[in-house]
Amino acid sequence: MDINATLYAPTFGPDEIRRLLSSIAGPAASEFRRVVETMQTESDSNPTYRVRSGIGMYYLGRPLQAIELLTGCNDGLGRFYLAQALSTLARHAEAADEFDEAAKLGFRTIESKLRRAGELRKDGQLEEAEKLIRSTGSEGARLAEYSYQMGCVLFDRGDSYGAIEYFERAVDMDPHDPRMLFSLAVQNSRYGNDEEAIRLYERCLSKPPYYTGALLNLGLLYEDKEQYSAAQYCFERVLRYDPSNERAMLYLKDIEATSSMYYDEDTLKQQQKLEQLLNRPVTDFELSVRSRNCLAGMDIRSLGDLTRISEQELLSGKNFGETSLNEVRDLMRQHNLTIGQNLHQKAREATPTFRDMSPEEQAVLSMPVTDLQLSVRSRKCMARLGITTVGELMQHTPDELLAAKNFGVTSLNEIRAKLTEQGLKLRND
Repeated sequence: MDINATLYAPTFGPDEIRRLLSSIAGPAASEFRRVVETMQTESDSNPTYRVRSGIGMYYLGRPLQAIELLTGCNDGLGRFYLAQALSTLARHAEAADEFDEAAKLGFRTIESKLRRAGELRKDGQLEEAEKLIRSTGSEGARLAEYSYQMGCVLFDRGDSYGAIEYFERAVDMDPHDPRMLFSLAVQNSRYGNDEEAIRLYERCLSKPPYYTGALLNLGLLYEDKEQYSAAQYCFERVLRYDPSNERAMLYLKDIEATSSMYYDEDTLKQQQKLEQLLNRPVTDFELSVRSRNCLAGMDIRSLGDLTRISEQELLSGKNFGETSLNEVRDLMRQHNLTIGQNLHQKAREATPTFRDMSPEEQAVLSMPVTDLQLSVRSRKCMARLGITTVGELMQHTPDELLAAKNFGVTSLNEIRAKLTEQGLKLRND
């Protein structure tokens, strides 16, 4: 399409903006930028150009310039986009006022009210926001914006499943709105539906405005699937628009470190064979009846259990004497193992005793790690390591966490910060 002709057309409204968005996302993005910047220079002599270039700046990811161009305009469309630019900068009270002005100027009155409700909610006025949403009645309920805003309210109230239902309804009604796609993607990721989350994030980023959060989250999901070049592209794209974004810089460093890691396949195969051996039941081997019964009485079921107990502990077992000990020694020696060689693991895996702790301290250590509100990457690493509670997390050292797949310095710093908030820290930290 002719971007220049569309921006300079006699009439300019939502339909023209929709057509332009497909061009901004494609190879004509540089042409769109050039026309918007040219129109900005001409805006002093033509107020109409001022509104159009302001909207263009919003879609180019330049909210400050958009606000400068759109502030004080008497155009409902312009005030609507001024409100969105203010919201981008978290100036929610001002954004709420501007959505109200857009409604008064007759621009999409019901949608403007619903968008105003969203800014009130972000400003901490949850009750007032819900009241305003419901005040739009059946006319509002027919809009995707209504379902989206209700989903946000329910999520803020802690009703995740209700929120998902509303977000799905909103996306069904408007399959292209990036805010709705982003919110539904976040919920799918929280519940482990990574493939669907990736699909939704990709749709969310198919055209502007581009959300930094969507790029970061999608990059982490790509990284988790070892699609490192795609992840790197996402983080670099964030830095292109926001060169000082610390999260993107740290994630990019993690990607570079991960891509330079060397994996020894032979060593990995040996480790897998060792794990299989340690998991073999002691009943698979030739042992005397007494030795079998003694080991069963001490709840020793596998060769791995024998590597996590000392000879003194074995001898303290009922009816377990030197003869049985020598028999077990011979068994372990046949498989290049020794009794007690992994005693250090037993110490680490032992469940923390709560005997000398207050009820409050016990509650903190029993708290699920999901309550720490970790990032996608950190949550997945916790799942891989089988860590479900804060107490279990504290039993790990920083080095042990860093050895986990896709767990980098960024995630370690996040874990440390979350534990510090609870007055806790990692083992040996």
